[in-house]
Amino acid sequence: MGCELDHDIFGNSARTVQVFDGVNTVLVVGATGNVGRQVVAQLNAKGVPTRALARDPESSEFPEGVQVVRGDLAEPESLAAAADGVESVFLVWPFHGTEGAAEVLKVLGGHARRVVYLSSTTVNDEGPQSDLIPELHAGMEALLAESGVPWTVLRADTIASNALGWAGQIRAGDVVRGTEVAPTAVVHEGDIAAVAVELLTDHSHTGRTYLVTGPRVVGRADQVQAIGEALGRSLRFEALPLDVARESMTRAGLPARLIASLLSMAEFRPPSDLVTTTVAELTGRPARDVRDWAAENAVAFRA
Repeated sequence: MGCELDHDIFGNSARTVQVFDGVNTVLVVGATGNVGRQVVAQLNAKGVPTRALARDPESSEFPEGVQVVRGDLAEPESLAAAADGVESVFLVWPFHGTEGAAEVLKVLGGHARRVVYLSSTTVNDEGPQSDLIPELHAGMEALLAESGVPWTVLRADTIASNALGWAGQIRAGDVVRGTEVAPTAVVHEGDIAAVAVELLTDHSHTGRTYLVTGPRVVGRADQVQAIGEALGRSLRFEALPLDVARESMTRAGLPARLIASLLSMAEFRPPSDLVTTTVAELTGRPARDVRDWAAENAVAFRA
């Protein structure tokens, strides 16, 4: 391990950036989530020095060699030590609003050279956003651009691992009930992570936005069918009216802002035929299908 001196992004005082065999340290914010955990594992497997941010490091499990550091996005000042000396940050924003984001970006920008932000393909650059989820991500992208922090935006389509939320229903029966959402090119979280690793370790991607999708457009019924095939069962999806879905999610104890986001997505999101080749272009292999994801994760749905 060595170190190099560099000025911060605002041209202020020099700071020390950790360098391990010529590869600089990456901080993963959102490391305990489905995408973040994959980013940590893939960076570590490539030999990239990796820090995983966790609110409770003692209870978090990561691969050997990963440095687990304490920090909480709700307490921006707690991020300073975690980000000290890092080259790049992978940022997942887990909240349903942008409150506090400017402060977080200020802290990260005071230490890291670059932020790779996980956004959504639903963001509309040309006009109003369709629902609360792209509205959130568009707001985050704007704050990132205004922050002065060098950035790369990774806009992902519907993440395949969201289907894990159906596990309880599938273990209990053959029908998955939920809100219908316009079909999209659902993307494997491992493919999102593979693209993120490329963006985090190659500075030529700075200032660019990448759209990452799966290989084909599928609906929720297609996803449920793929899981059924992996389990050797006949499963079906049953769309719930929005008022029934709201009542069900409220009974389940979901936060009000999450419920509002999910319902606005179901009600207002337009159909999409977007399919990109970003995964293949940046990783050298094609994006995985929802059937591949279902086969890899079948154990999560078994009783």
